[in-house]
Amino acid sequence: MLIGIKRIYDKAEVTDGTRVLVDRLWPRGVKKSTAHIDKWVKEVAPSDELRTWFGHDPEKWDEFRKKYLKELESNDAVVSLVSFVSRNDVTLIYAARDTEHNNAVVLSEFLAEKLKNAPSETEKKKE
Repeated sequence: MLIGIKRIYDKAEVTDGTRVLVDRLWPRGVKKSTAHIDKWVKEVAPSDELRTWFGHDPEKWDEFRKKYLKELESNDAVVSLVSFVSRNDVTLIYAARDTEHNNAVVLSEFLAEKLKNAPSETEKKKE
């Protein structure tokens, strides 16, 4: 499984795999009919409070990252997303202009770490 990250305003490609929107709000100026979104998992986006506090300020990035990771650890929706990503190539779709400081970057790292530490299907069958 591969995890990619892409802005919703970038062209969709076949190599994207399943395109999963991970923002709480639908992106401005994008029609749902032309967005090429396969899943919208807004439940894994940062809380409204955290998103508003961060305001895409790169100076708040480290603190945002810590707070968002803490939210993800206690988020029930993440469990099903980890399971889905473990079986599919996925591109996490986001709307922020900043390609280095956004929730999809943190979520991608979080998912990769969870998958790295998860038992493989072979290990599960042995149990």
